[in-house]
Amino acid sequence: MSNDQHTPQDPQQQHDQPDGEGEQLDHPGTTGAMGEEPDHGEDSYEGSGKLKGKRAVITGGDSGIGRAVALAFAREGAHVAIGYLEAEKEDAQRTVELVETSGAKALAVAGDLRSEEECSRLIDSAVAQFGGIDILVNNAAYQMAQEGGIDDITTDQFDRVLKTNLYAMFWLCKRAVTHMEPGSTIINTSSIQATSPSPELLDYAMTKAGIVNFTKGLAMDLADRGIRVNSVAPGPIWTPLIPATMPEETVESFGEQTPLGRAGQPAELAPAYVFFAYITGSGVQLHHRGGAGGHRGYAVLSTRRTAVWVNHRC
Repeated sequence: MSNDQHTPQDPQQQHDQPDGEGEQLDHPGTTGAMGEEPDHGEDSYEGSGKLKGKRAVITGGDSGIGRAVALAFAREGAHVAIGYLEAEKEDAQRTVELVETSGAKALAVAGDLRSEEECSRLIDSAVAQFGGIDILVNNAAYQMAQEGGIDDITTDQFDRVLKTNLYAMFWLCKRAVTHMEPGSTIINTSSIQATSPSPELLDYAMTKAGIVNFTKGLAMDLADRGIRVNSVAPGPIWTPLIPATMPEETVESFGEQTPLGRAGQPAELAPAYVFFAYITGSGVQLHHRGGAGGHRGYAVLSTRRTAVWVNHRC
């Protein structure tokens, strides 16, 4: 296997299927508590200055996809602020270390994004620390699998899923755009669940579909301000969220149903976020099928200047 993200390699051999046997964590889950920790690109991601001097805010930046994106952004030259839950402090501190050892400035802000005030505080803290915002990555999410489907989803859970996944995204975008200059970008994390919903994740899947539509609409709304709005929709990715929110038997086989027979790793997604943070101009046209997470997936990138949306499955 290659030690960098640039050299072509067989994705079947790039990573092993994670060993999730017996893996169960209390929510929200932490990286250190996992039997097999995810790959965030610590030993593989090589930057080339694509985001030099940019200022990024990443929610859920303490672990999983968020950590991989924070690391990649930092190695590309961006200063990074992450939002995290107080229970994830140890993970957040590790992400800060990774950003700083990459030569970038780091800021970690604890807070529950189900509150509009906390969303505003995160954005305002980043602006105070870095002098502005060029990139917003809405990545924080909540899910809790319910084997009984709608019968087992309580109103409290439904409210938490919507507040974390949709309300927070709305509040963060609304606050951030007041500080963004033309050329800035917003990247929202959707999911394969947006188009292929699992009954046990009914509420979560609904919000991920909402993120796709919100992304498309907001892209058109902000086009005349020169702000791009994009979405990355991962398939099954190995993060602390999986053993913290899914039953043991699901965790053990997580990702095996994909064409490559394994779950994806956060490091495999980070370049997609870098691409959206870096690109300029009118956009491109892309149709993507397969990948570690793809089984009926595709990607559509608009040729209009208003939007670039990707359903990325690796």
